[in-house]
Amino acid sequence: MRNRPTLEPSDVAKMVAAAKAEAAKNGWDVAIAVVTDGGYIAHVERMGSLEGMSGEIAVAKARGAALTKRSTKEWEERLKDRTGFLNFPNLLPIQGGLPIEYQGQCVGGIGVSGRPSPEDEIVARAGLAALG
Repeated sequence: MRNRPTLEPSDVAKMVAAAKAEAAKNGWDVAIAVVTDGGYIAHVERMGSLEGMSGEIAVAKARGAALTKRSTKEWEERLKDRTGFLNFPNLLPIQGGLPIEYQGQCVGGIGVSGRPSPEDEIVARAGLAALG
């Protein structure tokens, strides 16, 4: 039987705190989601006055990154000319979702929504950076 790394609650807390700090530094209200490698929600939260579907969009970005082990920006680029794939289950091909990797394995995903997509990814990258 093989052992594999998993996200711990302390890992999730570090990522969320770092992502929130980056968003606050820039004055951005965003939704932040972290999911496990199976796409199950570990954390989701909206900052400030953000309303609507932002939390669901953040989860979809995180889930797509975790399940495909690719950034959602990469999917956005790959699917520009293949619009039929926009309905692919559990994949929102819009920048702002990143896989979380540890020791060469995907252990989850982080997704951010609420700002223009490049800014969402800045916040998500800050979260990833907290894991070192």
